[in-house]
Amino acid sequence: MQSKHPLTGISSVAIHASGHENAEYAHITPIFATSTFTFDTAESGMERYSGPDKTRIYSRWGNPTFTAAEETIAALEAFGLKDEHGQQLVLKALLHSSGQAAMTTMFMSNLKAGDTVLSHFALYGGTNELFKSVLAGAGVKTTIINMRDLNLVEAALKEDSSIKLIHVETPANPTLQCIDLAAVSALAKQYGCILTVDNTFATPYLQQPFKYGADFVFHSTTKFLNGHGTAIGGVLLGKDLAFMNSTGWKWHTLMGGNSNAFDAFLLSQGMKTLELRMDRHCSNAMEVAKWLEQHPAIAKVNYNGLESHPDYAIAMKQMKHPGALMSYELKGGLKAGMQFIDKLNMCVRAVSLGTVDTLISHPASMTHSSLSVEERLKYGITDGLIRMSVGIENIADILSDLEQSLTGL
Repeated sequence: MQSKHPLTGISSVAIHASGHENAEYAHITPIFATSTFTFDTAESGMERYSGPDKTRIYSRWGNPTFTAAEETIAALEAFGLKDEHGQQLVLKALLHSSGQAAMTTMFMSNLKAGDTVLSHFALYGGTNELFKSVLAGAGVKTTIINMRDLNLVEAALKEDSSIKLIHVETPANPTLQCIDLAAVSALAKQYGCILTVDNTFATPYLQQPFKYGADFVFHSTTKFLNGHGTAIGGVLLGKDLAFMNSTGWKWHTLMGGNSNAFDAFLLSQGMKTLELRMDRHCSNAMEVAKWLEQHPAIAKVNYNGLESHPDYAIAMKQMKHPGALMSYELKGGLKAGMQFIDKLNMCVRAVSLGTVDTLISHPASMTHSSLSVEERLKYGITDGLIRMSVGIENIADILSDLEQSLTGL
């Protein structure tokens, strides 16, 4: 963080955590659209290659525009947190071309053939595919359990010494299941496992997994951090700085998952309004969830801000607010779901989430279509399930669109 005085608010951190030493005194960090960087002398080249800062050698290795975004995200995830010595927690962030790339670096840099990943039901579809198609091919097994049952977690760890990494997505996609981070972290430490957390849905504003003992956190920055749907990106964060600057960085660069300067620039601009956007996202989402819960066409609402959600207590314990994502089941099943989607006027029919406009999708035919029907139902993804990323539009307009789309179903 470049400020001379400690910053006490997360919006201040989002705006001022980096970018105050820009070239030519630029107010905003420039887009360094360059593949490589020059050296004044052979000696200066040697110093850069041997030094810890690889951001001014080759843009697959790093780039000043990447660095600005990385410093901001690291400051947001560490905001207000202390390390084991009581000092301000310092994190290292590595910006990637996508959330999937960041997740791949996270797993591949920490696992080897013969290891097992322990995870839970209702994960992002891309995570499931990565487990099955990539990690399995590399000799890494995945065990999926109901991780909300801590007895099952401990039993799995006791029975299988090959479990090296526990992966948590909380809230999870698309049923909004929550995992108790503090409890799972304690078990991970007890059994010598790494704990990784997908914090995409919550953002650092609503939840900070490092506070509860996470070893690594990753985000699809495409979502709420960018906030405007203008760029694909991902970030991996770790608190073991030696690992992140060596093994983590090496896997990241050798697999070629680097970001690009334009997308990094868009990300940095988007993060400056994170707190403002999230406050509106969250207040709108709570209104929508309460309204849907009373609607006669709705069988069930999955929103962890409602006391009816089974993970309400966990969400309230580890999140500042339940967030902007929800899903709900239509009583009419698949036919009603398709009719509802087709009737939308303002809300946008699209996958993804975290943009300023409200996005609505049908997981069974879109994000989780790669799963078998049996797997989908096991994960709580029914034919009539609708996922909704609530935007920052005026709440009356969101509710009006939902009302007319649900009429007659």
